[in-house]
Amino acid sequence: MTTTSERVAGSRARQASQRVSQSVFDGSRLRVVLLVDVYDGAQQQFLEAYEQLCNQVASVPGHVSDQLCQSIENPSQWLITSEWESAPPFLAWVNSEEHVAMVEPLHSCVRDTRSLRFHVVRETGGPAAAPDQAKRRLQTAPRIGDGVIRHALTFTVKPGSEEIVAKILADYASPEPQVDDTTRLCRTSLFMHGNRVVRAIEVRGDLLSALRHVSRQPEVRAVEEAINPHLEQDRDLNDPESARVFFTRAALPAVHHVTAERQDAQAERYALHYPTRPDRGMKLAELLARQDEAAADDPRSPVLRSTIFQRDDVVVRLIDVRGGIEAADPVQALGLSDPGQVAELTTLQDDAAGASASKEGRLARFLELARMDLVTDRRSPDA
Repeated sequence: MTTTSERVAGSRARQASQRVSQSVFDGSRLRVVLLVDVYDGAQQQFLEAYEQLCNQVASVPGHVSDQLCQSIENPSQWLITSEWESAPPFLAWVNSEEHVAMVEPLHSCVRDTRSLRFHVVRETGGPAAAPDQAKRRLQTAPRIGDGVIRHALTFTVKPGSEEIVAKILADYASPEPQVDDTTRLCRTSLFMHGNRVVRAIEVRGDLLSALRHVSRQPEVRAVEEAINPHLEQDRDLNDPESARVFFTRAALPAVHHVTAERQDAQAERYALHYPTRPDRGMKLAELLARQDEAAADDPRSPVLRSTIFQRDDVVVRLIDVRGGIEAADPVQALGLSDPGQVAELTTLQDDAAGASASKEGRLARFLELARMDLVTDRRSPDA
């Protein structure tokens, strides 16, 4: 029998819908660029740490090659580029605890880093002419976006503190939305599911600049300090290393975004949390992405926008729904059309009562279990 996971894996080479502005699931090669600013005098220490890291990365599935380059103008500036067979294996590695441990030796000699990830769209000469050219897949066409970058952070709080944390996160003054001449905060949507918090942000401009801007705002710092005693993972925001590790683990990248041609300014925003079975997070995210692509082309679908966030086995789907989720078809709102898919990839089936209910009844129950509680949804003026 062909499983859902196998069906999804076999569909990667398919060209994505033109309504998809962001996706890691088209099977094209990935180029990762890391800009590094090394402390003065620490170049040799950095080189030794890189060589150790390079030996470890060479055995990671999906890794193809990497290069280390030093600036000819400023010896403190370095560039690391790596090539991966596709985005999913890279994301599985970079979001893992293994990666956190691997890169730790680098941080004692690095002042700042900036990571950029690109799908390869065109290539001339060199490896493209090799016999394995068919395996070196390129992105089929450039994606057309809306100028908005989507990202999320997630963390858990101590059981029993959910109501306190929700109140803290709801009752704060919004930070100044204008970051600089080119970057602006557009929207922040915050949800909870049990003791898990998810904060999704939309930024026009530079994401890193926006995140740094927000972290320096007094009202945001006060909120972060207030929830510190309730976090399951300890952190000290006054310790750069503690803060870095916390936010590295909290990062919940957007892996897919699709927007339907039809829009409605009154559409309501919801978030769904899909408790996945072990090692099924990426497969579930890809299946949801395929379903959302199809829904974007269906004029009957109430889901007007969908962003899927995934890290390890944490999968969250943020959707804008016309007419509200209560009136929507649960199949379209949930993004899964078959209870068998739900059972294979998530634990929703385990938590749902009424196995003898109709298919529609079971999917409606799964939707109820997955739905997150809205804490706050804020838009900046003129966003």
